[in-house]
Amino acid sequence: MLGPFADDKSLLRIVTCGSVDDGKSTLMGRMLYDCRAVPDDHLTALERDSARVGTVPGGIDFALLLDGLQAEREQGITIDVAYRHFATPRRRFVVADTPGHEQYTRNMATGASTADAAILLIDARKRLLRQTLRHSHVIRLVGVQRVIVAVNKMDLVGFDEAVFREIERDYADFAAAIDLPYVQCVPISALQGDNVVHPSSRMPWYTGGALLALLEEVPVARQKDDGVFRFKVQYVNRPNSDFRGYCGTVISGRVRPGDLLRVHPDGHEVRVARVLSAAANGEDVPSAGAGESVTLTMETEVDIRRGHILAAADDAKLQVADQFSAHLIGLGERPLVPGRPYLLQMGPTIVGAQITDLKYQIDMNTRAHQAAKIVNMNEVAVCNLALDRSAAFLPFAAGHALGAFILADRETNDTVAAGTIDFTLRRATNVTWQPTTVDKGSRARLLAQKPCVVWLTGLSGAGKSTIADALEQKLHALGRASFILDGDNLRHGINRDLGFTEADRVENIRRVAEIAKLFVEAGLIVVVSLISPFRSERRMARELVGPDEFLEIYVDTPLEDCERRDAKGLYRKARAGLLPNFTGIGSPYEPPEAPDLVIDTTRTAPEQAAALIVERLAVGEC
Repeated sequence: MLGPFADDKSLLRIVTCGSVDDGKSTLMGRMLYDCRAVPDDHLTALERDSARVGTVPGGIDFALLLDGLQAEREQGITIDVAYRHFATPRRRFVVADTPGHEQYTRNMATGASTADAAILLIDARKRLLRQTLRHSHVIRLVGVQRVIVAVNKMDLVGFDEAVFREIERDYADFAAAIDLPYVQCVPISALQGDNVVHPSSRMPWYTGGALLALLEEVPVARQKDDGVFRFKVQYVNRPNSDFRGYCGTVISGRVRPGDLLRVHPDGHEVRVARVLSAAANGEDVPSAGAGESVTLTMETEVDIRRGHILAAADDAKLQVADQFSAHLIGLGERPLVPGRPYLLQMGPTIVGAQITDLKYQIDMNTRAHQAAKIVNMNEVAVCNLALDRSAAFLPFAAGHALGAFILADRETNDTVAAGTIDFTLRRATNVTWQPTTVDKGSRARLLAQKPCVVWLTGLSGAGKSTIADALEQKLHALGRASFILDGDNLRHGINRDLGFTEADRVENIRRVAEIAKLFVEAGLIVVVSLISPFRSERRMARELVGPDEFLEIYVDTPLEDCERRDAKGLYRKARAGLLPNFTGIGSPYEPPEAPDLVIDTTRTAPEQAAALIVERLAVGEC
């Protein structure tokens, strides 16, 4: 093995990427083998496995060094991210070998997120493929600065310089268009070892050095420290009533006792009392800088929580806003839909978020901007995002640690997208909430009732509108002020521009929820009759109005009964293929998991259902 791991050698984190079958695993396996970085027992196992499941007749299948999962070996593909460590006399390396298949792009994004440099493989026979370009966008998105393009399988094109030069020119043009700053190309044969660890005698026309030599010379492109102190609060340490410390890692700059800081997003000013270093076993130190894990204490008690950002009081770059423009890549099975509520996480900061404007998608082949209503898995898009409260951040170009985020599904917590912040939207800082003297409580007292939303959800034909009408009649007889927001009626006016795609349904529910909130502010009891098929949007409506003023009623009628009623003939059209996104037939309905009330209309008449709801309202549930 070439050299032990030594603390005085710089560490380079590498991600290998590219399209499927470009030879990523073979390349890294060959590099480890030629560097003599494979232990004897692993080498014996490699030779045995190559004879049993290898793809190289009579030879060593170097890809098996990294394809560790049984499913990967059986299929001859990489599924998960495989990490390997090795060292040369000049440098230590951590390699993330990532999958090339399109459905595993999220795994590739994970591997690239911590990389200093990327090895992007291109099959010399196939040139630039769609997945090659997609991976390049991901590399750019997560901020990898250095890219070495390994044009592989040169042995299969006769080591032809013209082929290599054409690929080199084509990729250079593409890299310039997406603003990849540092790109270098090297022709290789991973299987035969040409230009991997040792220079190839079969390509004398190339004089740029073997791949390993290039990796040993790549500078570790750390984000430049602008000298301004910034710090994420990851944990509040309060072991007893006499100590309150704020733990985290210094992002940039230095901090010293006596420094004046600002707490973001709240804006309070505090002064540092002590700096305790984890490296010094929790002892006081005179200062701490970027990358150091510390605990800070303050001279005065201020509300500082996990997710807050502490920064120098005169930091002019850090921004606080609730709206910004961003680049996104879809990583979830379900598409990203504007208006749908998500969770946005930037380090320890977690806030609610929605895509408010999907500006365009980026075509992987042409780099053209394309109109779109949703973002599917592996698609890259530019959009505007709105948060449910202000957060502190830097544009990604100014600071990766405070400019990158992920989006998670609020129901499953699955990661559905990764993104980078481009800039703050001007309206985020120019628009403020105008308070009024007459508030919701005053209006409710005038009407002598508690305002709330009664949200009726269920399949088309379940009986929602009939129950809503019966409910309003009872409320009117009791002297209550109410109003029905019926889905069909709203589509004649404010929602007439919306269709029945998933994106349009989400926007439909968002608009209705916003109107319902305004009516509650007016002091009314609002009865919403809406299929509202998705749990995430119903949850958004509840949170928008408030849990104490929201009653979710599940009108639980079996599909066959709804079809049998079919007063509007919609199910017949759906079965005939004329309504492709009809809920229950061509589009799913997600039943509530914990509704406030379930009404089975096969057993309960509309008047009885209305009485049950009035009873819930009367006992203070809403």
